[in-house]
Amino acid sequence: MLVVGFLAILCVIYVADRLVQWRRNANLAPLPPGPKGLPLVGNLRDLPEPGVLEAEHWAKLAEYGPISSITIMGNTLIFVNDAQMAIDMLDKRATYSSRAVFNFAGDIGWSKTTAALKYNNTLRAHRKNFARIMGTKALASQYHSLQEAEVAYFLQHVLDNPESLRDHIKRQAGSIILKVVYGYNAEQEKRDPLIDMIQQCTEDLSSSGVPGAFLVDIIPSLRYVPDWVPGTGWKKLARKWAYELNLAIETPFAFVQRQLAEGRENNSFVANLLKNSENTAEDAREIKWGSSSLYSGGADTQLADSLKTVSTVACFFLAMTMFPEVQAKAQAEIDRVVGTERLPTLDDRDSLPYVEAIMKETLRWHSVVPTALPHTADEDTIYAGYRIPKDTMIMPNVWWFTHDPSIYPEPNEFRPERYLESPGHEPGTDPRKFVFGFGRRICAGKTFAENTLFLDFVQSLAVFNIRKKSVDGHVVEPQMKSLPGAISHLAPYETCVEARSPHHEKMIRALAHKYPWQESDGETLKRIGTPKTDPVPI
Repeated sequence: MLVVGFLAILCVIYVADRLVQWRRNANLAPLPPGPKGLPLVGNLRDLPEPGVLEAEHWAKLAEYGPISSITIMGNTLIFVNDAQMAIDMLDKRATYSSRAVFNFAGDIGWSKTTAALKYNNTLRAHRKNFARIMGTKALASQYHSLQEAEVAYFLQHVLDNPESLRDHIKRQAGSIILKVVYGYNAEQEKRDPLIDMIQQCTEDLSSSGVPGAFLVDIIPSLRYVPDWVPGTGWKKLARKWAYELNLAIETPFAFVQRQLAEGRENNSFVANLLKNSENTAEDAREIKWGSSSLYSGGADTQLADSLKTVSTVACFFLAMTMFPEVQAKAQAEIDRVVGTERLPTLDDRDSLPYVEAIMKETLRWHSVVPTALPHTADEDTIYAGYRIPKDTMIMPNVWWFTHDPSIYPEPNEFRPERYLESPGHEPGTDPRKFVFGFGRRICAGKTFAENTLFLDFVQSLAVFNIRKKSVDGHVVEPQMKSLPGAISHLAPYETCVEARSPHHEKMIRALAHKYPWQESDGETLKRIGTPKTDPVPI
C-alpha cells in the first residue's frame, strides 16, 4: 500500500506539472511537427523497438519535414533529418552548441566529461587544451612516429593471429590514445587491464545514451524512488556502472601521478597539465575528467576516440572482404606510387587519392555515432518558424545524412569513386562534414584520428590480402549490419586476412626490429592498487 501511495503522489505531481506546461505553451509558436502522441505519455509508443538501429528508425520522421519532434511524458526530442539544416543550425549558430545527457548516463558520471558540458568557459578551456596537442596538422604530426609504431605492432599481431582481428583492432586503438593522454604503455602480448576497463565503460555509455533506454530518462523523479520499490533494479546497475567509470577515470590519472612522483619521464597530455597546475583538488578534477574525454567523449563523435577507431577499422576490413575490386584498385595504386620495398607512410597520403577515398567511404558507410550526441539550445529560440525550447535535445541524424540517396546514390554500396573527380563527374560530398560533429562541438582530435585510420588502411592494404572466408569448402558471405546504440558497432562477421606474398610477410616481420616491443606499464597499475573513487549519487 505504501508503494502504491508513493507512486500515486509522483503521478499527481507529474500531471500537475504537465498542465502547467500546457497552459504556459498554449500561445507560443508550435514545436516542429511529428507523430501524434497519446494523452500524458505522448509519443512513448514511437520509440524504436529493441534491436532496431535508432537512427534508421528516426529517419522515418523525415515524412514530417526536415525537422521534427516527439514528446515523451513532457520531454521533447527534436530530430534534424536534413544535412544542410543541421549545418545551418549546429555549425553556424552558437545558441545550439550546448549539451545535455540523458538522466541515467548523467547520474553515472558522464555529465562531468567534456562531451556533456554546457557551452561555457570550462568547455572552451578544455577544447583549448585539446587543440594545443592535436588541433592542427602540424601539432598532430608530432605523433606520426607513435602511430606508425602502433600500426606496426598491429600488422604483426594480425599476421600471427588473424582469427583475433577484432581484439587486435581494440588493442591498437586503445594503446595509441592511452600513450598520448597518459604516457601509458599497454600490454602487447595479452589483454591490457586499462584498455579493457575503459572500453567497458564506453560500451556502457553506448547502452545508456539512447532515448528511452531507461525509464528514469523519461520520468526523472524516479531517481528518488527508494531501492526497495519494485522495478528499481536499474539503480543497482547505475551504481555498478558509476563505480566502473570512476575507476576508469581515477586509475590512469593515478598512474601519471605515480610516475611524476617517482621522477620518471612522462610527457603525456595529463603529465604536462599537472606540471603546469597549482595541484589543487579542483585542478585535479578538471584534468582527470577533461583528459578522459580524449579517450571517451571529447566531442560529438569523439564518444570514444578509440571506440570510433575500432568500429571504423572493423568496417574497413569488412568492406575489403565484400568488395575485392576496391581492394585490388587500392593495392595497385600503392604498388605504383610507393613500390613494394617499403611500407607507405603519412608522407605518401597526398599521393594516394584512392586510399584516401576509401577512408572517406568507410566513414560514410558505417556511422559510428549515428545521431551524434544531442545538442541543446542555450535559450528559447524560434527556428524555421518552430519553437525550440531551452535545454531541449536536438539530435542530428548523421546516419541519414550519410545514407540519403539524394546525396549518395546507392548508399548501401561501397564506392570510393564517389569522391574522385573524373570526366563528367564532380566529387561527391565529403562525409567528414557530418561524421566528426558540428560547429563548436566538432571532434577536437579529428586530424589525429584521420591519421591513425589512414595508416591502418594503407599499410594493411600494402601487405595483406583480405578475402571471404571458406569453411568446409563453402564461402561465408559476410553481411554489413550496424548494431543499435549511441555508439554503433558492426555485427560480427567472418573474414580471412593473410600476407600478400612471402616478400610481404618478410616486410611485416622486419617491423619487429624497427619498432621493438615496449615494456608494459601494467605492473605499475598493480602496484598502485585501487584508487579512491568519487561517491555514487544514486
